[in-house]
Order: sequence, then C-alpha cells, then structure tokens
Amino acid sequence: MAYMNLLFIHQNFPGQFRHIAQHFARDPKHRVLAIGRDTCPGMPGINLVKYARHRGSAKETHHYVKTFEDGVIHGQGVVRLLLQLQKKGFVPDVVVGHPGWGETLYVKEVFPHCRLVHLCEFYYHTDGADCGFDPEFPNSMDDRARIRSRNGLHLLNLEQCDAGIAPTEWQRSLFPTAYQPKIRTIHEGINTQVLLPDAQATFQLPATPALPEGKLLRAGDPVVTYVSRNLEPYRGFHSFMRAVPAMLEASPCDIVIVGGDGVSYGSKPRDAANWRERMLKEVKVDPARVHFLGQIPYAQYCRLLQVSAAHVYLTYPFVLSWSMLEAMASGCLIVGSDTAPVREVVKHGHNGLLVDFFDHKAIAATVADALARPREMQELRRRASVEVRRDYSFERGLKGYQDVIGVGGHVS
Repeated sequence: MAYMNLLFIHQNFPGQFRHIAQHFARDPKHRVLAIGRDTCPGMPGINLVKYARHRGSAKETHHYVKTFEDGVIHGQGVVRLLLQLQKKGFVPDVVVGHPGWGETLYVKEVFPHCRLVHLCEFYYHTDGADCGFDPEFPNSMDDRARIRSRNGLHLLNLEQCDAGIAPTEWQRSLFPTAYQPKIRTIHEGINTQVLLPDAQATFQLPATPALPEGKLLRAGDPVVTYVSRNLEPYRGFHSFMRAVPAMLEASPCDIVIVGGDGVSYGSKPRDAANWRERMLKEVKVDPARVHFLGQIPYAQYCRLLQVSAAHVYLTYPFVLSWSMLEAMASGCLIVGSDTAPVREVVKHGHNGLLVDFFDHKAIAATVADALARPREMQELRRRASVEVRRDYSFERGLKGYQDVIGVGGHVS
C-alpha cells in the first residue's frame, strides 16, 4: 500500500475509526490527522484538531430542515479547519469520515482530488426500519415528513463520496439502490483479543442499600445481562423491563443492567426524568436481585459479559450495537430480538435465540428456559464466540478498510 496523508473526520472521534486510525498512525511514513467536535474524546497518538459550532440551528428554521441546517453549520466549522490545514501544506490523499452530522459536506470544495470514504451508517425510511416500528410511539405525518426531509443531507453525502462503507448488509440495503454499488459491507470490528470466554470469571456487584455487602457473581451462576449505552426504547429497554418480573419468578437469577440515563436515540419520556425511572414506575422489581450499574469502565464490562448466562439484546430495526457482538465473542448466550439487524448475525437455535421484540412474556420464558438448560445452551454459546471472532474481529475490519482506503491512493 502506498504511503499517504490520511485525514479522519468524526464528530465523536475516534468513534468507529479507532482501530483503523491506530493502524495507520503506527507507521511513521503515514501522516495521520483527525478532526472532531470540541466535545469529542480523541485518542492517544493521533493529532486531533477540534472545531466548535458557532451557533445552533435558528429558532425560526422550519423543523423539517433543522437537522439539515445543523449539518451545514457542522460542515462550515470543519471547512474552516480544512482551509487552515491547506495553508499549512497538508493535502490529504484520503479522507475517511462519518457524514451523519454534516462534517464532510465541503471536503471536496477544499480538496477536490482526495479520495473521500464515508461510513454509511444509516439511511432513514418512513416505513420498514425504525420509524413506525413501535406502536407504543406512533409517528404522525409531521414526523414522517421530517424524517423524509432529513435524508437531504445524506443524499448530498452519497453523491459526493468516492466510496462508502456500511457495517452490515442490512444497513447497506437501506441506502438508495442507485448508490449501493459504491458502498461495501465492512464491519469495523470488535477487539476479540480482549473479548474472550472465561469459565473462571467473576464480577463484583457494588454495595447498595438493598445489598449492603455487594455480591460476587461467578461464571456459571444464573446471571442475566442487559447492556445499552443509554436505557431507552430503541434498544428495547421497555420490553426488557416488562419481562423482568417473570424472569425473577421463574429463576433464582440476578439481573444486571448496564446503561446510562441519557438519550442516544428517540426522546425522553414525558412523565419521568429518564426511561429507567419511567419503567420502575410501571414495573416493580426486587432491588436485591435487579442491579442497575449505570455506565461502567470497559474492563468491568468485559468481565460482566464473561459471567453472563443469558444476555438479552433488543433493538428496533436500526444500527446494530457493538455490545451484541462483544457479548457473543465473550461466549454469552444471546436472547435477541427477531429484527433485521440481529437476524443478520444471530441464527435461531444455532448461535443464539430470537424472540419477538414486543413479547415480554416470550422474552422472559426464553431466558428462563435457557437458564434451566445451561449444558444444552453451551454449544450455541460456543458457536456464537467462534463465528463472531471469525467474522467481526477488528483485524478483518481493518483489512476491509485498508482495501477501500488503498484504492486510488498515491505516494505523498
């Protein structure tokens, strides 16, 4: 592969680009820079330039196009940085960007000859994906018009990029047919060197008023896990919580819930500060057996997956979470929603179990049955780990990204 100047653009850098950016940055012959918003974490070893929005979308802007205006504002912030880099003599051979917030809109205006590679994560639909999926939260015609308008930004992104990468085949299939030939399906991968099954793993639950001395969980115990960046309906938190009482009744299990109280997708509940509080108003649980940990350090999260006997992963037809793949790599038994992104990876009865997203009775019964038959579930767990480690390692993702980035590259 030719040596090159490589620029990564991601609002929350590094985001999905962590491994590929690290790979190129390790080679001193490559010059690697990154651009992110002023709120992004960055990462060691990568020169990062941050931008700030000079304003948000205007109050008088029609709400159908507020997202588009916000994208233009992000793009304007980035293009100012690109002009500064150009004056300093940096000309990228390849720009790899997440276009979802508008940051890459004007890259080609400054660097018309660079190869622009987009992470094509999601293209919105008013039917057949997340919109209108959950009857508990119906969409109005106003919502549908707003969602339809939102794709104006993504159509511009598709038109100008030289190549696109979609993490799953289902996500790729959402993009307009005319643009699909320029999009390859390449998952960025997970760290399978760390995410390993461990029959000797333990996890220490913290002390709480209901559990003053905490509790030590061990691999082999009846431990049910649920993980999401934030606890919200998009990731089936409401369906999961409605299944919890029956799980507790059917098995002497501990249920460990990881996730924050913010909103990643969708919106906050109208009658509570967050979805955790909202669901605890509806569902009564035993606080000595249902453990809300909030967001926890990555090393603790990995250990938790290793002690899990059943890992429940529910999602709208939307972006597939890393957490499901990480759980599978760790040898968890997945009880997953029978929705398109999950079906692409989990085959019922082969490497996991699928359930109706909305059927909390079926969710609870499937978990209870799995906990009652651990030996019979062992082969499903083994296949899940082997197959995810083969197909979704970051080494495989890195090779795919290298293939796309390297095409058309030239010596700098």
